[in-house]
Amino acid sequence: MKLRNKINLYTSVLFIFLLILMNTSIYFLSNYLLMSNELDRATAEVEKIVSDIGSAIDQIPPSQLLLAYVPVEGMIQVLKEDLTSEAKITTPSEDTLESRTSSYSPGEVSEIISYKNKQYVFVSYPVVWKDGNVVNLQVTSSIQATDEMIRMLRIVLIAVTTIAMIPVILSSRILSNFILQPIRSMINTMKDIQKSGQFKRLELENTSESELVEMGETFNHMIDLLQTNFEKQEQFASNASHELRTPLTIIENYSDLLKRRGLERPDLFEESVEAIHSEAVRMREMTEQLLLLARQQEQWNIKLEQINVTELVMETANAFQNTYQRDISVQDTETTTGYTDFQKLKQLLFIFLDNALKYSEERITINVGHTSNETYIQIEDKGIGIPKDELTKVFDRFYRVDQARGRKQGGSGLGLTMAKQIAGAIGVRIELDSIENHGTTATLFFKTKDV
Repeated sequence: MKLRNKINLYTSVLFIFLLILMNTSIYFLSNYLLMSNELDRATAEVEKIVSDIGSAIDQIPPSQLLLAYVPVEGMIQVLKEDLTSEAKITTPSEDTLESRTSSYSPGEVSEIISYKNKQYVFVSYPVVWKDGNVVNLQVTSSIQATDEMIRMLRIVLIAVTTIAMIPVILSSRILSNFILQPIRSMINTMKDIQKSGQFKRLELENTSESELVEMGETFNHMIDLLQTNFEKQEQFASNASHELRTPLTIIENYSDLLKRRGLERPDLFEESVEAIHSEAVRMREMTEQLLLLARQQEQWNIKLEQINVTELVMETANAFQNTYQRDISVQDTETTTGYTDFQKLKQLLFIFLDNALKYSEERITINVGHTSNETYIQIEDKGIGIPKDELTKVFDRFYRVDQARGRKQGGSGLGLTMAKQIAGAIGVRIELDSIENHGTTATLFFKTKDV
């Protein structure tokens, strides 16, 4: 069953059930109140009759006395304990009550009785008669008018319930259409995406804060993520195919050369193996960088915390100095702290130190310090520098200031691109200052503490 039909069915059944329950309650409550009112009225009348005849029973014959109190439609009688009547008067319209079997009761009785398909209120009241015996003064009064009123109320409520089902069913249909409208819109959007191959979003009403709008916003956010991932995959495939073409060509050419002349010329063999190994290492590093760039930042497991920046810089500088046998000087050794991700900041330092090592031969200087609200790390080299008109391009993928030199010294042109994304993820601001043929200074700014 479709969701629309389920909503129609469930809401209609629920509303109709509640409507029937409410009208049934109204009917039984009204019936109870009307009958209670008839009993109270009849009881009050009998008590008044008992009060009135108590003072006149010795002066007026019982048959004449009771004649003044006979109901409009009913019967009044005085019943002795031996079930004989001292006096019994019935209205012409209710002469069938004459044949009703009477019963004596020592106490007061008031009830609704049914006799020959008609409703009556019956009240029996004990009275001390003129001979000193206790008799029952019994009054039986027709409540046909009240019964007709209750019957009419029943018919009206049934009619109202039946008629009300129509707007209930229509309103449930309108409700289901209203609820399913954003879902239908979402389905249509998905079908459009499937047919066209283009990512589309739902148009939302900003005036509402309902769950339906929240669902639409979640759908749009999901589409944004899918589009971003799709674009990253396309970009990864394009970048990989573009950048891997050259090393694969080099490996293929040197392998072919080895097959033809490698055994004859040892010098060519050594050169080919070295070139193949170098290109394979570069391909592996570049693939790892491409995969990292293709990931969402949410998958990087960012952990922001208060760290000892000076200690991190000293450890990183010593590791590079011992590995590459290059002079790296840390100018400020006083303890400086900052609020960022330890591992990602270390990765940033590796990228900028690696660039400084590749493009300079002299000492590399690192300064650590802080301003009023920011901590900074400044990496300065005395290398080839970057022309000012190319400073804004160095963060683009595969961009190299000097293509030939970059290819010779290694690297894929992805380091600074990755540095920019890492910096954005951990809240680091990068500033580059460079003078061609004099050197480059890269400064990393981040928060001193969490605020």
